[in-house]
Amino acid sequence: MKIVVAMTGASGTPYGLRLLRLLARMPVEVHLSLSESAAKVLAVEEEVNVDLARFDVVSLLGDTAENIRYYHYKDLTAPMASGSAKLDAMVIVPCSGGSLGRIANGVSDDLITRAADVFLKERRKLILVTRETPLSLVHLRNMVAVTEAGALVMPASPNFYHLPKTKEDLIDTVIARIFDQLGIQSSIIRRWGEQREVEPFP
Repeated sequence: MKIVVAMTGASGTPYGLRLLRLLARMPVEVHLSLSESAAKVLAVEEEVNVDLARFDVVSLLGDTAENIRYYHYKDLTAPMASGSAKLDAMVIVPCSGGSLGRIANGVSDDLITRAADVFLKERRKLILVTRETPLSLVHLRNMVAVTEAGALVMPASPNFYHLPKTKEDLIDTVIARIFDQLGIQSSIIRRWGEQREVEPFP
């Protein structure tokens, strides 16, 4: 499976990092891009300093990941910029209100919004993990527009019924739903109605 993961400039970068760390251990191919604003938010929320011009996976994840390929957000020669590249799904996590608006209105001004445009036109899975609250009427209309175009809007809303004990436990409730939409089997959380203890993901 080939998955595009993009991070944009909204609060919620821990969701993107956790997704990448889990995907790095799976038999999937990941194409990664970060916006300039995402790098700035990472520095604040995770104290991770990323140089997008000289990026390496270690600087982001603290470890190597041979299945993750990075592309600069201005590199429109990247495979994800073309519908001829056979990529299966795209997740933007977190997805800022500005990115949502540009995607909803077909404004492809960088690699991330261009790739989203490609996934919409090719009728491929596009998941937008939004992180804005409260929502303005503009946000809501943009959510309707991208949904009508074929995207899936997934607000980063963690659940509490599995009695989370750590921040990572909360994050995983959102990541598990992303995996569900990608068709990836995981047992990182206890699902509703499950009484047994679920082994934590390695």
